[in-house]
Amino acid sequence: CLMLILNVLALSMFNSSPAHLSPLPVCGQAPLNTRIVGGENAPPGSWPWQANLLQTFPTYQIMCGGSLINSKWVLSAAHCFSSTNTANWNVYLGRQELSGTNPNEQVRTLSSIFPHPLYNSSTHDNDLALLELSTTVTFSDFIRPICLAASSSTFYNGTETWVTGWGNFKYNVPLPSPATLQELEVLIVGNNKCNCLYGGSIITTNMICAGVLAGGKGSCQGDSGGPLVVKQGSVWIQAGIVSFGYKCAEPNYPGVYTRVSPYQTWINSIIITKQTGFVTYTSSGKNSDSSTSCSSSPSITITPSTPTTTTTTAKPVVCGLAPLNNGGSSGLVAAGMWPWQVSLQMNGVQVCGGTLITQTYVMSAAQCFNSSQLNSSQWTVVLGMSMSLAVSSITLSNQPGNNIAVLYLATSVTLTDYIQPLCLDLGNAVFPSGTQCWVTGWRSTQSGVPNIQQQNTTVVNCGSSASSSSICITAVTLQQVRMLCCCSHMTFTPQ
Repeated sequence: CLMLILNVLALSMFNSSPAHLSPLPVCGQAPLNTRIVGGENAPPGSWPWQANLLQTFPTYQIMCGGSLINSKWVLSAAHCFSSTNTANWNVYLGRQELSGTNPNEQVRTLSSIFPHPLYNSSTHDNDLALLELSTTVTFSDFIRPICLAASSSTFYNGTETWVTGWGNFKYNVPLPSPATLQELEVLIVGNNKCNCLYGGSIITTNMICAGVLAGGKGSCQGDSGGPLVVKQGSVWIQAGIVSFGYKCAEPNYPGVYTRVSPYQTWINSIIITKQTGFVTYTSSGKNSDSSTSCSSSPSITITPSTPTTTTTTAKPVVCGLAPLNNGGSSGLVAAGMWPWQVSLQMNGVQVCGGTLITQTYVMSAAQCFNSSQLNSSQWTVVLGMSMSLAVSSITLSNQPGNNIAVLYLATSVTLTDYIQPLCLDLGNAVFPSGTQCWVTGWRSTQSGVPNIQQQNTTVVNCGSSASSSSICITAVTLQQVRMLCCCSHMTFTPQ
């Protein structure tokens, strides 16, 4: 739950402002930060760009970090956001403690969320998002923007950096009250070395690693989206964004951050009304990581530095709820209308649709799985259009006729307005001819995300050829055969 900074002397270069734009307020200044080395609790105002992002629901809360980059925009991680819906998000700036009073604090809601269009939830490549605040913030000694590393920046192995945040103190151990902002100094670990430590083929050029290889110090759950910063002269520059790691601060597994510098063009394409300060950071000396190579290393499953989810009340899970479903016509649908619809993907390729029936189980069709496709490690389940979860096991029904498949998820699903379980017919429901139904399914995959389509239909008489386990409906024009038919029914509480 900590942040990184670099104290290497080098020349800094700000992008020149076009003549027709007003000058950009100086970024990367922290008047109250006089520290050379850090402790644990960060003094008030030390990191004036640090943002605290909270999405609050009646039963739980999601927390991430972020960084203020101008008076109306915050930079964070794409994996913090299951959709671009801005509802229930608050951004706190000038905050020191999560509990208690923060006299220097300003709070804003979000007007827009822009995850990077090439973000990959499986590999965490391109893990960044831009957040537009509802209104501008007023700068003070406690609220100021950070400079961003320009595209020509270099960060050599051993560079000293800082990471900050309110995430867990240890793996699955939250900060004790009053949960004061934490800071930590760590060193850059070159990408070649980092890739070897993680087993190879995980670390891309869009990532940057930092940590203490002896373990015990590093970012953790809840720090997601927070900044990794470095100091050049008197200017602070953001080099990375907290993205993922193996548990928290394990020996020989440094934290992995989104490298900011490759995204200068994309950031400028989104933020066109207010300027952002980009500064070239230049490492001195020779990059010792360039000669590092590894022929073989043990593979390891990466663990995203996930947003902290705090349960506030222990209410039963109710199925069949779709808070964002306002009806609509047949065709492609908006996110969240069918929150139980999932995508089943084998080795990253869309194969079938499925239905979330509890927080740990998904139901689909048995014909989606032949004997060579029952290896659960090949499969992932995508929920809410972006949340990707591994599959622990696959079980096929042994009943005659049209069989079903049940997938057991490796981790329990966190329910949101976009992710909810569907109720099941327990065997005593009757669906007479004329019953109104909706059919949903996947139409195509664009940029790795399938599009949901829907069509309204009705139950019809199957005739003498159908079995008692069949339900027939009028013809539909959806292009994917593995779909879900949903009829109105009473809800129940899954166990």
